[in-house]
Amino acid sequence: FKAAVLIQQWYRRYVARLEMRRRCTWRIFQSIEYACEQDQIKLHNFFSYLMDHFTPSSSKERDFISRMFISGESFKEAELEKYCDYESMEVPDSYTGPRLSFPLLPDHATALLEAFKQKQQLHARYVLNLLHETRKHLKQLPNISHVSTCYSEEVTVCGDLHGQLDDLFLIFYKNGLPSPSKSYVFNGDFVDRGKQSLEILIVLFTFLLIYPKEVHLNRGNHEDHMVNLRYGFTKEVMQKYKVHGKKILKMIQNVFCWLPLATLIDQKVLIIHGGISDTTDLDMLEKIQRNKFISVLRGKKRKQSNRNVEIQEINGESKVEADPAGNEAALSLCPQPRPTQAPSMANKLEFSRWVRQTVQEQIEWCRRLVDISESEEEELTYSSVVSLTDLDGPCWTRQEEWKQILDILWSDPMPQEGCRVNTVRGGGCYFGPDVTGKILEKYHLQFLIRSHECKQEGYEFCHNRKVLTIFSASNYYEIGSNRGAYVKLGPDLVPHFVQYQANKTAHTLTMTQRQGFPVALISRVEESAFRALREKLFAHTSALISTFKAYDKDSTGRITLSNWATAVESVLHLGLPWRMLRPQLVRSTADGMLEYKSWLDDLAMEQRSQEHIQSSLLEVIYRNRSNLETIFRIIDRDHSGLISFEEFHQTWKLFSSHMNIELTDDGINDLVRSIDFNKDGNIDFNEFLEAFRLVKQSQ
Repeated sequence: FKAAVLIQQWYRRYVARLEMRRRCTWRIFQSIEYACEQDQIKLHNFFSYLMDHFTPSSSKERDFISRMFISGESFKEAELEKYCDYESMEVPDSYTGPRLSFPLLPDHATALLEAFKQKQQLHARYVLNLLHETRKHLKQLPNISHVSTCYSEEVTVCGDLHGQLDDLFLIFYKNGLPSPSKSYVFNGDFVDRGKQSLEILIVLFTFLLIYPKEVHLNRGNHEDHMVNLRYGFTKEVMQKYKVHGKKILKMIQNVFCWLPLATLIDQKVLIIHGGISDTTDLDMLEKIQRNKFISVLRGKKRKQSNRNVEIQEINGESKVEADPAGNEAALSLCPQPRPTQAPSMANKLEFSRWVRQTVQEQIEWCRRLVDISESEEEELTYSSVVSLTDLDGPCWTRQEEWKQILDILWSDPMPQEGCRVNTVRGGGCYFGPDVTGKILEKYHLQFLIRSHECKQEGYEFCHNRKVLTIFSASNYYEIGSNRGAYVKLGPDLVPHFVQYQANKTAHTLTMTQRQGFPVALISRVEESAFRALREKLFAHTSALISTFKAYDKDSTGRITLSNWATAVESVLHLGLPWRMLRPQLVRSTADGMLEYKSWLDDLAMEQRSQEHIQSSLLEVIYRNRSNLETIFRIIDRDHSGLISFEEFHQTWKLFSSHMNIELTDDGINDLVRSIDFNKDGNIDFNEFLEAFRLVKQSQ
């Protein structure tokens, strides 16, 4: 009996230690991921600030800035179709991949799946054709899709896939392909991070067109071209389609903005990608023209003058009376036409012509009022029809509409009551169980399904089982870091979960290795997490030294381990339990003191063993590489992998205007020529990075 108790105690301690290691590893991965998302939003806030405070000096500069930061939005319907003209592309006889013809059939989907398993690539003509047809279909869909379990036995809901095609294959293998009796809802974040994002899009769009009533796609926060610049999807497309990649990206940007925002199952289960807030309004979400928001990161405000004119004219007020000190010029540029004297009713032909002319003048005036030119006319979509039929309803500002979309794409649940800004991600909000309860009660819902957060088991309930998080990308951070899952809902709406791990390594282990697999796996994942954390620490060497010196009052070069933990958190702001992580990061000392310069030297040595660069330069590059690459891709608007002299010239004028640096055009030309090391007339990313290093070295 004593032996059994001892073994039980030992085993419980052993399991508890493993669980503690697992949780610490998880916290490291998640903190670093969210810090990266913060950087992304800060970077785009910076560019938005530059745009708001930069006044172009010529129409040439204005056109460039428009192309650079409003990519996709400036393309009208006809222009987009002409730019992405797939019909003019010829498929060579030597092409051995799958071929598509429209309307699509189930055999086409099967052929695509087999081709992608064999690592084949779909020809650019078929990709563009598929995107064109997908866009046409999505434009007819409402903002909130409605699904009923009456027409199929069950509905399967999948979470984030993030470019991991093996997970999608495994879901289809376990659960079956989409069919009239098997409905699917894919809850956003199909792309980025993984290496096969485009293949996932092609498969999902194909099934969407084959089974439009059984396959439903929600938009996620990564269905956003500004996010794609940082997290790999833009780069993936350009590498796979070097000739037609720009056209494919342009079409994908436009397809993303037409994706529905949410799905309702039996009017009882709401599926959204991120979450909700205390201001979430499903009635507003249903009527928003979702395609206006090409990128949710840029919540551009509608011109205030136009907004005021529009509201006051609707209310029958005079702009001049309402705002005598305001923008009278805005109204004078667009005066309302005064109808001419009506002819006699006796002459019906003349009277009819007068009516048509008067109506046409009023339409033209309305178009100018809301900045719509005749060339921008598009076919009626579901959203525009809803807007037209609800003219007497509330009139929302663009900022209010943008916040609605931002909240449902970026928000996360929290255990505390209330609703507050999501400072960890930098976008959306944290919502508590009380917010969930109010939304469920207001719209007569049973529970919410959302994704957006990686969960170790692939799913997790919170808020008294009223919020379910589902995440379908297994091994998201590292092999063995988490399971993927999907959930099946029948007519009773009781969730049934299926978990999996698309891990080839696990299937090839011997029996002896399998016995110690959990420990080995945790060790492997833990090692990867601490390697990423040490890189993060090294990237902030300069700030850490300054903070350590503040605690080292006597300049001994030593600080207490407690002060070390406090200082590291004050610099990195990752919210990690540093005292618990300390044994993995700092060598234990007898007197409880740390020689911080020696510790930082060890970090530098570890990174230098991987890249032979001067330590101080390497630190700066580690800290800024993601931002630098994102900036490079923003400037490189045609995604050619090269920055032209013109692109660099105009961008530098933007920066110098913000930083109050007087620099002539000749000075900028000299600068760009000095960065072009190989003198080919363009700047590639290596030259861009090298220039950054040289500037830092000279400092």
